[in-house]
Amino acid sequence: MMRQTSAFAQSNTVVGFLVTIFLFVKSDIKTTLIPITILSASSAPLCTLDRIFPVVWWIFLHLLQFDTSNQIQDVEEDAKNKPIRPLPAGRISLAHATIFRWGLVPACWIISVLHSGPVLFSSMALVLFTILYNELQGSRHWLTKNIVTAIGFASFEVGGTLIAGCDARHMDAVGRLSIAISTAVFATTIHTQDFKDEEGDRLTGRMTIPIVSPQVGRASVLPLLSIWSIALSFVWQLSWACAALLLCFSVLIGGRFLLLRSRTADQTSFLLYNMWLSVIHMLPGYWRYLRYQE
Repeated sequence: MMRQTSAFAQSNTVVGFLVTIFLFVKSDIKTTLIPITILSASSAPLCTLDRIFPVVWWIFLHLLQFDTSNQIQDVEEDAKNKPIRPLPAGRISLAHATIFRWGLVPACWIISVLHSGPVLFSSMALVLFTILYNELQGSRHWLTKNIVTAIGFASFEVGGTLIAGCDARHMDAVGRLSIAISTAVFATTIHTQDFKDEEGDRLTGRMTIPIVSPQVGRASVLPLLSIWSIALSFVWQLSWACAALLLCFSVLIGGRFLLLRSRTADQTSFLLYNMWLSVIHMLPGYWRYLRYQE
């Protein structure tokens, strides 16, 4: 049973507060923070090495805004799927988490406008799609969930890529193409994250692909990842050896989702999917490197 608390119960010290912040975003570090940081640095490209710090900070702050919004919606689901999160673990009350969630919105906008107007617009778009996904329950059905998630990730990527570049007001054609491709990849493959959460989603009445059509959902992963791997190998002009390795990796992941169906196996498969995602996010940087060598 979820423990109740009226304040930052275990967060009355700086260390405790930082631990609580970390637990809000912990599960999305590998799914969001790392892949989007890689894409931002690869797509911009990274202007100077020290630009990585504002990129990570901007993505982290917006991820925290999204995660607090998400986690105040279905505390019972988290108590089942992820009991170490701050609310089910009793580290913060629902009331204080709600105040914190909305307080992060102006914080995100302030930090964004310090970079540029376009970064602010991407921050505002991300807040809008966070509301659509969480407060307006766009995550309840697989179609709206996939669409809103993909556009939300695109908002992350636009902001991060703009900050990573030398001019936060401008993005070149390679950066725009990279984000457009990433958005399409997310829209068509993000249901991979739902297999590991199927039990909790059933309890809250969500209509995700693993619940609506589990066989089709699992069978779709292998061809989708394979098609994307082949297509991106051509777009970013990979060598045949690199293209073959990327394709083999996608087949491995798709095969795991199809054949290994325990919750633990799905968690591992989703981790591998995020590794694949990080690899394809590096490809614009690889393409730029090839052009630089010519």
